[in-house]
Amino acid sequence: MRLGLGDLIDAGLVAHVAECRAANAASRAVEGPSDPDELRAARAKRSAVPPDPAAVEQVVEAAGRQVPVRVLLPAGDTAPRGVHLDIHGGGFYLGSAAQGDARNRRLADALGVAVVSVDYRLAPEHPWPAAPDDCETAALWLLERAEARFGTTRLSIGGFSAGATLAMTTLLRLRDRGVVDPFAGAALQFGTYDLSGLTPAGRLIADEYFIQAYAGHVPDRTAPDISPVYGDLRGLPPVLVVVGSLDVLLEDNLAMTARLSAAGGEVDLRIYPEAPHGFTSRPTGMADAALHDIERWLAGRLSPTSG
Repeated sequence: MRLGLGDLIDAGLVAHVAECRAANAASRAVEGPSDPDELRAARAKRSAVPPDPAAVEQVVEAAGRQVPVRVLLPAGDTAPRGVHLDIHGGGFYLGSAAQGDARNRRLADALGVAVVSVDYRLAPEHPWPAAPDDCETAALWLLERAEARFGTTRLSIGGFSAGATLAMTTLLRLRDRGVVDPFAGAALQFGTYDLSGLTPAGRLIADEYFIQAYAGHVPDRTAPDISPVYGDLRGLPPVLVVVGSLDVLLEDNLAMTARLSAAGGEVDLRIYPEAPHGFTSRPTGMADAALHDIERWLAGRLSPTSG
């Protein structure tokens, strides 16, 4: 069997390569904050995105913990056919649930699902395990209340960058509790799965400040709740892995895909040519193709006839 990188890429995506290259050339590479002062400046400069006026903010509770969430229902009067738990990105130290409103509105309307986005606590003010605790709380609340609140028990989960990491740690926590089965699938966009810096993939980002801010106080960052690539990955729902071929996290995502497969899991790897980290937030044909792939995959998982 052939296993070159090109063999893992859908040939139809070549139609978007020229546009993607042009977008790469036009965009200035932006480094993440490298210290607390730069982080404060980055937070202050983040452009305000108009929130979805239909979004509902509420505080939910489960397992003795509370977390704020943001709820978007599909347009119209149709009852949701499922609930998607969204975990925003931002390196564990930036971002908010509201900043994902446009992406989550598209998903809610395309799939006819409710989208619940977690406003988890950010590092360094709230380092690990605050963020995974908050994400687990939201997931447990859905397991307890989804039917009463949304009229369905069909669940999925997804995340963007650090949010994909947190989605995976949430699944591992739920699996360990014995309650992961209601989650029919996980759509993970270019997560970082080794924060220890001990694997070849992890060493590519080992000096990044976000790791220090989030988990610098932990002596052993190979703990699966921090670096899920080290975890026991058996017994998880099907996973979609989305990553660009130019992403510094490509190798990390390939390693996670291999480990999921070796653990007997169902995993669907999608690599997008000439696409950098975070590419699905760009207004390009490559991003639209990836978002369409995510929507179609989740629709299949949330179908009443799926396994």
